[in-house]
Amino acid sequence: MKKLFIMSAIAAFAICAPAQAKTSKSMKCKATTQAQVEGLFAEFNKAWATKDPATVTKLFTNDAVLLATVSNKPRVNHEEIKDYFVSFLKGSPVGTIDSSTFKMGCNTAARMGTWTVSLTNLNSGDRNDVKARYTFIYRIENGKWKIDHLHSSMMPESTGK
Repeated sequence: MKKLFIMSAIAAFAICAPAQAKTSKSMKCKATTQAQVEGLFAEFNKAWATKDPATVTKLFTNDAVLLATVSNKPRVNHEEIKDYFVSFLKGSPVGTIDSSTFKMGCNTAARMGTWTVSLTNLNSGDRNDVKARYTFIYRIENGKWKIDHLHSSMMPESTGK
């Protein structure tokens, strides 16, 4: 039994070692702080304010996934992400974080919680607040922190506010 365990461990190391060696030689572990992650959200909100889909899309990694609040379609590349923001940005969105939990890792960071996205109705000009849950996962790409995954979904229940 001990011999089987040792052989399994050697096999697992043989499979994983080349990938770990490549990662450790080509990329050093870059940590971030809660304040820096908060700054990444502020940058995202500023990009929304430009109403330029290309500006917002540049904040995402090349292979990012966007699971947006008002779209049934997962957006899995820059073309699809940009397409989503073409119509979404017309509503002049402004995001406000209501609650957050942070998870920090090596070259990754995550922020998840609840937020309110304020949108302007194009016909009436009225502002509408959408309460939602969110998850932002950030990753280093070409030396810069970018959004690797964004998921937002409307709250299923009224918060009573």
